[in-house]
Amino acid sequence: MSDTFRQVDRNTPFLLPPSIGDWLPEGHLARFVVEIVGQLDLTPIKSAYSGRGSKAHHPEMLLALLFYGYATGVFSSRKLEQATYDSVAFRYIAANDHPDHDTVATFRKRFLPELTPLFVQILLIAHQMGCLKLGKISLDGTKIKANASKHRALSWKHACKLEAQLKAEVEELLKQAEQTDHSELPDSVDIPAELNRREERLSAIAKAKIEIERRAAERHTKEQSEYEKKLAERKAKEQKTGKKPGGRPPKPPVSGPRDKDQVNLTDEESRIMPVSSGGFDQCYNAQAGVDIETMLIVSEHLTQNPNDKLEITPVLEELKALPEKLGTVDSLLADTGYYSEANVASCEKENILPFISIKRDHHNQSIKERFAEPDPLPEGADAVTQMKHRLQTQEGKAIYAKRKSTVEPVFGIIKAIMGFRQFLLRGVESVRGEWDLVCIAWNLKRLHVLAG
Repeated sequence: MSDTFRQVDRNTPFLLPPSIGDWLPEGHLARFVVEIVGQLDLTPIKSAYSGRGSKAHHPEMLLALLFYGYATGVFSSRKLEQATYDSVAFRYIAANDHPDHDTVATFRKRFLPELTPLFVQILLIAHQMGCLKLGKISLDGTKIKANASKHRALSWKHACKLEAQLKAEVEELLKQAEQTDHSELPDSVDIPAELNRREERLSAIAKAKIEIERRAAERHTKEQSEYEKKLAERKAKEQKTGKKPGGRPPKPPVSGPRDKDQVNLTDEESRIMPVSSGGFDQCYNAQAGVDIETMLIVSEHLTQNPNDKLEITPVLEELKALPEKLGTVDSLLADTGYYSEANVASCEKENILPFISIKRDHHNQSIKERFAEPDPLPEGADAVTQMKHRLQTQEGKAIYAKRKSTVEPVFGIIKAIMGFRQFLLRGVESVRGEWDLVCIAWNLKRLHVLAG
């Protein structure tokens, strides 16, 4: 029986020291990430080091470690540190070194702003490799959970109620402290500790109320502007027609916080948003514009807005800022959440043909509905009418159908395969940097496939 199986020998030493590279297959993603990072211009990051004290870990190694970690579902700095011991791929990237989790976490947070130009540099490398030339872009957004619980959200009404309760308790405790006889209180009650705990909670509530009031003021300014615009339109219509406009006149907005206005005590910059699984959660809205030929992300940003109506303009600005050698975007595909006349006009202004759905199509259409051509376009049709007609043609339907098979799989792979469903960092600026990191990791993973 001893000749039936291969021998298991864990104790015989190597005759010569092994190379970590010999244990990693050629064409492995870790090799590809190291190669791409080696081509990036990291001057802004390298120049931030003063050179004093002990030698720092090389930025190339730490960046490659983060990129490969996010591409393979390892996000925590502690897990990244452990992976440099447990994983051959991570050992290869770290060159058999083991940066501790504090180093990884500090590096990530310190250089998040420098990731945006690296995102563009990687797109340029993809172009040089012959893998990317801009043309049609598919746009969508997805809600990603913040590093905060929705149960830690505090509404204006509850904050006021809780504040009054805590102040009353503080007054009662101070009265008890002035009395020499504490017989009414249990022996286990520590009055200074109880006072300190309530003062801390009052401080947190005061901070939350200030943030709610600030948001309420912003909302009132916006609503007041819209109210004045509607009044001006009604007045102009009345002067033009000589008749009083029908319908009820717009109501002036009410200033100040509303009872249900709330802020999260863990991450006050996150927002309660509806999620696809139903209900609401504490989230950020992550946006990505995907090239439909390669499925590479070519524009990305993150917003606190729960819907997508205001996200076309930032995308157009990002696309406009891309290097000319990447090519020109000629079409933009987006679902009905992005539709508005202003958004259609913005696309036309940038010479980008919009394919923005104006309504949700019902399923199981008849053959006649699926293959029918629309009536001829009337002369002098505006941009919205032209787009509606374009979406009803067979060619337009075929182009728009590519949206679901490009941008939505990207989000699906990021969440289900890469495992990124929740941000680790807090605060909108830090979270934006982390979304940059996720998109870079996706592009490296996808580019590795495109490069063969």
